[in-house]
Amino acid sequence: MGGLSVLAELRRALPGEDFVYLADTAHVPYGSRSDDEVRSLTATCLAWLLAQGCRGAVVACNTASAFSLDFLRAQFGPGFPIVGLVPALKPAVAATRSGTVAVLATPVTLRGEKLAEVTRQFAVPAGVAVLHLSHPELVPLVEKGQADSARMRAVLREVLTPAAAAGADQLVLGCTHFPFLVASIRAEFGTQFALLDSGAAVARRTVQVLMGTETPGAGGETQFFVTGDLGQATPVMAALTGQPVRVKRAEFSFPEIAMQQAAR
Repeated sequence: MGGLSVLAELRRALPGEDFVYLADTAHVPYGSRSDDEVRSLTATCLAWLLAQGCRGAVVACNTASAFSLDFLRAQFGPGFPIVGLVPALKPAVAATRSGTVAVLATPVTLRGEKLAEVTRQFAVPAGVAVLHLSHPELVPLVEKGQADSARMRAVLREVLTPAAAAGADQLVLGCTHFPFLVASIRAEFGTQFALLDSGAAVARRTVQVLMGTETPGAGGETQFFVTGDLGQATPVMAALTGQPVRVKRAEFSFPEIAMQQAAR
């Protein structure tokens, strides 16, 4: 469900474009899976999107982006542009006054090379301390529609209080689920942290990538698909998007589609 925060930015940046949104609800959360599992699941989803006639894809998941982008681009080739996410550490480093910033993400994202690369490039030369924060309940709670629940606030107090005590003044929301936590974070911590995410930057990059392809669509329609239970997903997606949505089940076999695409 986290990618819905990125979809909102994409729709603002490309109001005439048609989107196919695929949520792999059958295998969430990715953040606790192995690197190979993340690559396999993401490749299979992109193969399905390509089969629907999509002319490019946004991997709207920090965890999948952290370990899959190079693999996916090699597998699908330049004819199918793929845009991924990098945690918004660069602007956090530029904005900090305390010299300490925090990144809230999944364990896979935190150990990924993308975040390490940005840290080496921007935080280390500036002498900025980067705190890594994670909690296994955050993503599942958003998936259940509990982004602003009492339990979510309790988890956020547990995970963010040490960062506040350490003087962090910038909080990078390094998972696409976490922009949906802004209200809960503000309720618990007020203006202790400036909150940064990558959604708008990804939308700008997608616009740049698509400028070199076909003429953008004029319909502005979005189709929503999930790989898991429709009854569970539909009300949560409606709540997170703030509007009624018609959600359909994406029917395909994960290992088979990935193998078929790789063989082409």
